[in-house]
Amino acid sequence: MFWTAALAIGAIGAGFASLANVAQATFANAFTGHDGWHRFIPLVLTPAGFLLTAWLASRFFPASQGSGIPQAIAARHLRDDEERSRFLSFRMAVGKILLTILGLLCGASIGREGPTVQVGASIMLQAARWGGMAQARGLILAGSAAGIAAAFNTPLAGIVFAIEEMSRAYQARTNGLVLFAVILAGLASLSVAGNYTYFGITHVTAAFPGDVPLVIACGVVGGAFGALFSTATLWITRTVRQWRAGTPLTRMFVIAGSAGLAVAIMGVAFDGATFGTGYAQARGAIEGTPLPPLYFLGKFIASLASTVGGIPGGLFAPSLSVGAGLGSTLGVAFGANISLAAVLGMAGYFAGVVQAPMTAFVIILEMTGDHANVIPLMIASMLGYGTARLITPEPLYHSLSRFFIADALRRRRAETASERPEPFNPAETRSRVE
Repeated sequence: MFWTAALAIGAIGAGFASLANVAQATFANAFTGHDGWHRFIPLVLTPAGFLLTAWLASRFFPASQGSGIPQAIAARHLRDDEERSRFLSFRMAVGKILLTILGLLCGASIGREGPTVQVGASIMLQAARWGGMAQARGLILAGSAAGIAAAFNTPLAGIVFAIEEMSRAYQARTNGLVLFAVILAGLASLSVAGNYTYFGITHVTAAFPGDVPLVIACGVVGGAFGALFSTATLWITRTVRQWRAGTPLTRMFVIAGSAGLAVAIMGVAFDGATFGTGYAQARGAIEGTPLPPLYFLGKFIASLASTVGGIPGGLFAPSLSVGAGLGSTLGVAFGANISLAAVLGMAGYFAGVVQAPMTAFVIILEMTGDHANVIPLMIASMLGYGTARLITPEPLYHSLSRFFIADALRRRRAETASERPEPFNPAETRSRVE
């Protein structure tokens, strides 16, 4: 059952990637790059798509909103299988894939990598239920790592992500499960999608001491913007949850529609560049083509709105695109190589958002094949991580996971209170007898 689940994660992850690419290309071909009034169609389509996606998520797939990584982390902290199944189940995996694709069809600035983590953890945990396997926490970790490996074709990053971000600890027995799951998922993904490098190949190398200021700037500025994204996401999420407590359905529509409109405005303002994952823009910067100076800011706003809008979707690929745009802008300012600045900006910003520096530089290293640039990537990642820690001491995914854990505990207390017998009241009993 374990081997079957791991192979299924790899195959489903590769299929999910293909469907996501088709969805994004469909939106881009239909509604971007037009002249005249056609270019303003997303101002209606994108908010409407957000409304539909948020409603479907709330009505049929609760706890599918957002990345999916916080849900997997929350499930690892819960002991009851019924509580875990609210976040990780076969039904949730299907809903996560369908709704993420729907979000990309309406231009949301989301990625499919975070959702693949929830899908992978759901498949592995469902296999554990069917096969009677123990070690649920370890299996969730293995499914999550296999999801990352299948999503990016980055097996090392999947392992590092599981250790550094998901578990925050090294456990020899659990990491054996992670390694086997990543190997099997990788084999399945390779058989479906073939061997590829996510952002292509670059052999750019930082020159010391000439590029030292650029490395420092990408790390510090990228980390500061990453921390700003993390802080804004947590503050808006907390505020929205409190505000929705009264009339959840009406206010959900207000939030989703407002987020969709913000994404549409950014997309129209930047001629469609901020819609979708941002993969093409990031790859262009890595290949040496400068991005517009304010692209990173527009993508930042679009990604923030998509993250808090109540729709399923990850922030891995959009964050890497923001980092590439920021690095491109800094590279132009420093008169440096754009390709070098883009990969350094990705490392600094991504490490600032997720506060996982090892995952940041390993995943960028595997996605670009830039093995000659390991030390500068490490430095930029550590500077980004350190800067972010000064601004916001708690990692984004773990902070978001606490909202889901709190919901589970609140639901448990409510169910316990409803099952508890009423206290004995002699006066009331006597009146009933009389």
